[in-house]
Amino acid sequence: MASTYRPGEIEPRWQQYWLDERTYEVDNDEPGETAYVLSMYPYPSGPAHIGHVRNYTFGDLLVRYHTMNGKKVLSPIGFDSFGLPAENAAIKSGVHPRVFTEDRIAELSASLRRIGAVYDWRRQVCSHDPEFMRWTQWIFKRFHEAGLAYRAEAPVNWCPGCQTVLANEQVLSDGTCERSGDLVERREMEQWFYRITDYAEQLLDDLDDLDWPERVKRMQRNWIGRSKGVEFALPIADADGTQRSDVAGVAVFTTRPDTGFGMTFAVMSPEHPRVDELTADTQRGAVEAFVAEVAERSDIERLASGGALDKRGVATGSSVINPFTGKPIPLFLADYVLMTYGTGAIMAVPGQDQRDWDFATAYGVDIVRTVQPPEGFEGEAYSGDGPAINSDWLDGLGIDDATAKAIDWIESEGLGSSTVNYRLRDWLLSRQRYWGCPIPMVYCDACGVQPVPDDELPIELPDDVEFMPTGQSPLQFHEGFLAATCPNCGGDARRETDTMDTFVDSSWYFLRYLTPNDDTKPFDSQLCDRWLPVDQYIGGVEHAIMHLLYARFVTKVIYDEGLIGFDEPFANLFTQGMICKKSERTGRLEVMSKSSGNVVPPEAIIEEYGTDTQRLYTLFIGPPERDAEWTDRAVPGCYRFLQRVWRQFRRVIEEHRDSGGDPGRTDGLRPEFEAFRRRVHETVKKITADF
Repeated sequence: MASTYRPGEIEPRWQQYWLDERTYEVDNDEPGETAYVLSMYPYPSGPAHIGHVRNYTFGDLLVRYHTMNGKKVLSPIGFDSFGLPAENAAIKSGVHPRVFTEDRIAELSASLRRIGAVYDWRRQVCSHDPEFMRWTQWIFKRFHEAGLAYRAEAPVNWCPGCQTVLANEQVLSDGTCERSGDLVERREMEQWFYRITDYAEQLLDDLDDLDWPERVKRMQRNWIGRSKGVEFALPIADADGTQRSDVAGVAVFTTRPDTGFGMTFAVMSPEHPRVDELTADTQRGAVEAFVAEVAERSDIERLASGGALDKRGVATGSSVINPFTGKPIPLFLADYVLMTYGTGAIMAVPGQDQRDWDFATAYGVDIVRTVQPPEGFEGEAYSGDGPAINSDWLDGLGIDDATAKAIDWIESEGLGSSTVNYRLRDWLLSRQRYWGCPIPMVYCDACGVQPVPDDELPIELPDDVEFMPTGQSPLQFHEGFLAATCPNCGGDARRETDTMDTFVDSSWYFLRYLTPNDDTKPFDSQLCDRWLPVDQYIGGVEHAIMHLLYARFVTKVIYDEGLIGFDEPFANLFTQGMICKKSERTGRLEVMSKSSGNVVPPEAIIEEYGTDTQRLYTLFIGPPERDAEWTDRAVPGCYRFLQRVWRQFRRVIEEHRDSGGDPGRTDGLRPEFEAFRRRVHETVKKITADF
């Protein structure tokens, strides 16, 4: 054993030994207890930075721990290799996305090996690989056959900078694109969707059984947004305030029918199909201008709090009748009411809702409290519990009792019925970009939309394309790609040019790791049932309402199709804290990323102190679930600690060797060594508990 700790000699030798001896490789059929430890597969943006090191060190520790405990550990690696950055690089530099991506994969693979992470590299999966694309398209077709993939015209978030549609989750609260920073526009376009709303109830209820961070489960619950309430009609009022019998009322949904006596106005979404019908001639110009203005705003921007509400609504000039009081109330349009939630119209109760209060104040509408605030309350709208007031036959009741009584009354009067609504919308997966998995559908003038036969998959991307500064997908202009044959009639057809959201790829990749080279099926059902769900999944909390929700949905569909025996993909989830550093671009403390210009490459630390020093420091920098600010001041201290460990064990080994004792026995050893050995076992016990 060397007299000094020399990581530059030790680490490469052992890393090569693990590769040569296949120490961290496992065959699918090896007998024994299994453990599937998986870090979210990375986007290949280039060499790893310190933020990556922390993420992959956590997974690496668990792989080594379970391996040393005799388990058969599955530890695969792959790359989320589709996406906008590669295509944007092609537009700027002329480097083809495939070349750009594969160069970045090579760089990141070398970095991962250098930082000492252990993987079964035989199982590598890349989402741009034709065989992976083939099975992504195959899964899309199964969804289509089950009625879970469909095409429809819908208002979408359009990023002019990225020249593509964005999901709601990809639009920031200020209405800008999370990647380009451009203000997102609203457009009506035909798009492909996955019908995730069919699984809203299941996705919500099954969260209770998951061993996941409560923060992530709360984020998913809020995003799915189950609301129990009642849907009923507000009759249309004539000019004299009486109910019109010749026109259907406006349907509204509310979770608080107990506040009905305080409804002093109603609001419709600007996209509501009855806007034109219910707009008075005197207000038509103002309404049309407002509707056109709102069309430019994203849903996220419209739902954001703040802004002058007198600029976010318009009166229709019509009135509806509050069925609780029998009195006419004004009907408005407002941008904060969305057509995609509930009925697209709401009853407004300013006494119990602050946004309604602000709107009523801006437009001079009456405010009537229907719940008594507690003594000393100094706010405006009051949303808490208390006895009903100004509510006739509900007066004196608490919220729960008043709500139940109000629903009974609505149903007994034939006005409506109790129902459940969800905030969750169907998954919009179309992207108007080149570098993504093509959607396996064609358009025939005679037969309509037709799926590509399984034996013609994969639909591959042509390499001979030109990337234009406008950002438009070159697939739209590639005649060789566009020309297709209708599988139904054999006539000419046009191929779909939209590609899939990259979250489609990541929603099932963890199944493919078991048989990455199988050209007969996407995954082996029996092997999946043996190894999955993933025992420990590791990744950032920022994926809570996209990747993690989508992966759960896709797994449930595949389970319902009878292809696997489990309906949740990840038994345990750990969301590691992020490494933060001041951004060169903004000067603020931000999560380490290339886009922020604040990355720290690990190579310099490895060269001077070794990989283990770097890995040790990323564990010491703070609690693993919390964000931590990067500083390299403590790195030398970790290096000195490892030197002390080396010297201590070298001394023990030499003393033990000199004593002539058997390493498995304590007899014949000097007393001080017996004490040291006891301390070692105490340390092993403590470290095991910490793991």
